[in-house]
Amino acid sequence: MDFNNSHSTPPPFYGVHEVAAQVNAVMKRVYVRMFIGLLISAFCAMGVASSETALYFIVGNRIVFWGIAIAMIAMAWTIPARLQKMSSGTVLLLFMVYSALMGLFLAPIFVIYRLGTIVYTFFITAGMFGAMSVYGYFTKSDLSKMGSILVMALFGLIIASVVNIFWANSTMEWIISIAGVLIFCGLTAWDTQSVRKIASYNVDPSMADKLATMGAMNLYLDFINLFLFLLRFVGGGNRD
Repeated sequence: MDFNNSHSTPPPFYGVHEVAAQVNAVMKRVYVRMFIGLLISAFCAMGVASSETALYFIVGNRIVFWGIAIAMIAMAWTIPARLQKMSSGTVLLLFMVYSALMGLFLAPIFVIYRLGTIVYTFFITAGMFGAMSVYGYFTKSDLSKMGSILVMALFGLIIASVVNIFWANSTMEWIISIAGVLIFCGLTAWDTQSVRKIASYNVDPSMADKLATMGAMNLYLDFINLFLFLLRFVGGGNRD
């Protein structure tokens, strides 16, 4: 979601301290909800991976597996589009449902990669994500132009990934992985700055809460994608 397009205006009467307090409150909700989303995904993924029956039902059944993928794509488009028509509680619930579906979708990584590799990659991802998020939060530079370029690069990355599914070229896979890490590092900084900007606007409390959930969802997706691209690097020689 592009936070810069939200229907809000800069506060005409807020003092510096009031704005700072509002930004801190929103950002706290963003990171807490993002963390909860990651926990839900992790527990769902590990739960499915620990059950042969559940794993076969999801991964072995193409209708179920691709049904989950399509449902997530639909939710990723629908939630932002209907944001103003839904209550803040509904938006938060849908994000939690989305996180659970993502966990089901990612369950196979616990079969493909060793647990130690996954944990190691998770901590690397957390470090990189944290560094880029801190940069996006504190930098004085406007990252809007960079964000637009990264979004276009992301579409190119998606096309290249689809092509390589049929081409199956190892060099291309390596290039795609590098590009994915760089793109999602940049998107993490941009999304963080976007959330911080909108958090400083004078918006209705309920809308601010919805935007906090959307900010959490955007950063959650940045983290997940960064983790998956890094896992292809770190776990390349550690597949079971």
